[in-house]
Amino acid sequence: MQDVAREQGVPYEPDRADNIHRLNMGVFPRGAAIIANPYNKIPGFTVGTVHFVPGFPVMAWPMMESVLDTHYRHLFQQGAYLEKSVIVFGSMEATLTPLMEQVEREHPQVKVFSLPSVDHPTYGRHIDLGVKGTPSDVDPAYRTLLDGLAVLKVRLGPELVRS
Repeated sequence: MQDVAREQGVPYEPDRADNIHRLNMGVFPRGAAIIANPYNKIPGFTVGTVHFVPGFPVMAWPMMESVLDTHYRHLFQQGAYLEKSVIVFGSMEATLTPLMEQVEREHPQVKVFSLPSVDHPTYGRHIDLGVKGTPSDVDPAYRTLLDGLAVLKVRLGPELVRS
């Protein structure tokens, strides 16, 4: 509030009604820990393992990044990691589920993922279907996935690789 008053060239008045309302937004539950907000200094807070941050993504993003880096770094992917996927047109997830289960049965070291989209600006309705895991495990699993899609005779779009 002092920074805002200084930026506006007016004196800081802590007893002004709007400043009192702002101060009330800083009342946190007993035992809460503050999550610093580098964007505009309006903090979030943590109670136990639940984290609360302001709603705008531009504010929440750096706060959640800080929480993840501070409290959950041990869960981060440590080794080499690869995702390979393909855009699938004209199919439903339910139709692809047996193939996804087959790929995970035959390649238990990878995870299969599907992300349907109904309003993509370029591809319209489609499914981003792929596998993820260590690079040496992903390549054979992805080949199995593509072979299965060929049997299903679905129309494929671009292939995507993320590491």
